[in-house]
Amino acid sequence: MNSKWMVWVLSIMMVSGCALTQKVNKGEKMPVEPLPIIAKYTEKPVVVDGKLDDPVWKNTPVYKLSLSRADEEKGILQEEGCVQLAWNENYLYIGIKFYDSDITQENEEDQQHHYRNGDLVELFLKPEKNTWYWEIYGTPNGKKTVFWFPGRGRLGMESHYQAVMNLDDIFIGVQIKGTLNNWKDRDDYWTLEMAIPVKELTKYGDAFGPGSEWRILIARYNYSRYLPWKELSMIPQLSMTNYHLLEEYGRLVFEK
Repeated sequence: MNSKWMVWVLSIMMVSGCALTQKVNKGEKMPVEPLPIIAKYTEKPVVVDGKLDDPVWKNTPVYKLSLSRADEEKGILQEEGCVQLAWNENYLYIGIKFYDSDITQENEEDQQHHYRNGDLVELFLKPEKNTWYWEIYGTPNGKKTVFWFPGRGRLGMESHYQAVMNLDDIFIGVQIKGTLNNWKDRDDYWTLEMAIPVKELTKYGDAFGPGSEWRILIARYNYSRYLPWKELSMIPQLSMTNYHLLEEYGRLVFEK
C-alpha cells in the first residue's frame, strides 16, 4: 500500500470520530503481540485547554474504548469513548472525548481516589523492562491524581498512593457539553487534554521516545443515572475488567 493511499485511509477513519479500535472475537485468545498504540510527535506544544483543536490531533490515530472480553459476553458498550496520544521531548499528551449522559465527579481535590466518586480517565504507563508503573487520573472537573507502584506485588500499600510526581507539572484542561453533577438533566460528552512531564516519567532511569519500550492502558470509569451500572471500558481490550493486567497492556509507539 503506497503512502498516499495510507494517508487517505487514515483520514477517512479519523473524521468518522471513534474510528480505530481493537476487537477480539468471542472464543478467540488474546493476541500474543501487544496492541500498538501510536503517539504522534508534535513540535508545537499542545494548548492544554480540553478543546482538542491543536494540529496534532488532526493527524493522530483515534482509538475507541471497549468493554473487556468478559463484560462483552454480558452486553454492549452503552457510552463510547475515544482516545488520542501525542508526544514531544517534554510531555506525553493524552486527548479524550467521552460521550456521557450524566457527567459527574464529586471529589474536589487532587490526589484522591477519583474512581470512587465519579467519572474519570485513567492512564497506565509501564516501562517494558522494569516492574514499576504509573497510574494517572484526569477528571471532568479538572482534578488529577498520580499513583506509582514499584511493582504489582505491592499494589494496595498506602505508601504508594502518595504523590510521587509534582502535580503542578501536570497540566489538564477540560470542556463539558452538559452540566457537572446535575443528575436531573441529560448531558452529551466531555473532552480532556492532559500533559504529563517526561522528566517525571524518566526519573527512575527509563528512556522515553523512539527506541524506548513502554506498555500502556487507557481506561475509563463512567457513572450515570441512565446506566444500569457504572460502565468500565478500556483500550486495549483486556480479557477481564482488571486494569492491572500488565501483561495485556498495549505497546506505546512513538511516531516521529
